[in-house]
Amino acid sequence: MPAIYTILFTLLPLLCSVAGHKEPKTPQEIEVQRSLQAAAYHCAPAVAEFTASRKRSWAQKVLAGRPSLPGYEELFASGTYADTINAPGDDQSLLSCSIAQETEIRNNSCVLAPEVTEGPYYHSAGHPIRQNIAELQDGLLLLLDIGVIDVETCRPLPNVLVDIWQANATGHYAGRPLPHPHLRDEKPQVGGKRAGLLTAFPRTIPEETFLRGAWPTDANGVAQFTTIFPGYYTGRATHVHTKVFPRWTALPNGTFTSDQLAHVGQFFFDDEVNLRIDHMHPYTTNPIRNTFGRTRNWRDSLNIFEDSHGPEGQYNPVFKLDLLGGVISQGLIGYITMGVNASASYDNFWKG
Repeated sequence: MPAIYTILFTLLPLLCSVAGHKEPKTPQEIEVQRSLQAAAYHCAPAVAEFTASRKRSWAQKVLAGRPSLPGYEELFASGTYADTINAPGDDQSLLSCSIAQETEIRNNSCVLAPEVTEGPYYHSAGHPIRQNIAELQDGLLLLLDIGVIDVETCRPLPNVLVDIWQANATGHYAGRPLPHPHLRDEKPQVGGKRAGLLTAFPRTIPEETFLRGAWPTDANGVAQFTTIFPGYYTGRATHVHTKVFPRWTALPNGTFTSDQLAHVGQFFFDDEVNLRIDHMHPYTTNPIRNTFGRTRNWRDSLNIFEDSHGPEGQYNPVFKLDLLGGVISQGLIGYITMGVNASASYDNFWKG
């Protein structure tokens, strides 16, 4: 067994015993993540090809005599990603591990996804199992194509539940429309790691579920969602939250329960795209548009955008975006691939 894999499997028990906080802080935690990343680098070509083949599949559908925007059923038909596995060449080596060149690592969509805070707006119960999470929220159409690869094997992870949640076009989360009454006049914090942040809004409408949902990965390790491009709020760069559950059980009410949380992370968007969408309705109605404005990625509070790149800065948490039509107003499709440790298990609750 190559030495790098000996290190990986030696360190896995340590990773599982790391305390529940979602980002590595102690020297031991950082070393564990660095060692796992080093092992994951051997899978960088596989991950890059995994994302690229999914993008090729989409491009072929657009160019194969269907220039108009496909319907939801067509986009997520079972054969959409058939060429992901049956690609030209040796299909046994497509997702096998090989030594990665430095340029491939830099351009890779993902190695080991770092654990970052889930934030205060996760609902520990009641996230529906569904692909279309938009409900009646207005905004720019956004399709998400999220791949999950196990860094222990360098292969896609089928039937793991990818849970996502996000703000709507005006920067609000489902069930949390207003601040606490005594904090209605609160101003964003000035300076420090929490610069720009307000106290989290309380959950006052528990029945709301818009822009929240979970879906299992298919045989190719891909989970796909229909949503809208998220809005922004004070102190935070535009983002989508995610959790990955390797073990999960569907409940009769259409939600789920799980006893293993393997990953907590956040996805981002290029600032240039964010700024263009700022000029589109309903994003122009964001209540802080003309006061505090949006927070750019590099100014994200709590260093979350920076932490999302990992301790070595090798993970890319930014969606790769393509147009759904001829112009941006027809919508976007975003691709990303997470390299996760399927053996890890974290506490499933917010720690501040």
